[in-house]
Amino acid sequence: TKLKQSMGYKQLPNTQRYQINACIGVGMNKRQATRNRGVHNSTIRHELRRNATNDGYDSGLAQRLSNNDTQGLK
Repeated sequence: TKLKQSMGYKQLPNTQRYQINACIGVGMNKRQATRNRGVHNSTIRHELRRNATNDGYDSGLAQRLSNNDTQGLK
């Protein structure tokens, strides 16, 4: 799966967001999740930080924010 280039950084596609969410949900650490997804560990670290909620990472929120960014909304 290719990453979208946007705003000087790479955004993960929706499928990879859900895969990361599943990896974290089953107890994998960030480094294990990166190995399984083929992306750099800093990409996942930034993804998790940007889209954190009180309950942890929210891939649905991440995708909604990404959609808003690509449509010029904030």
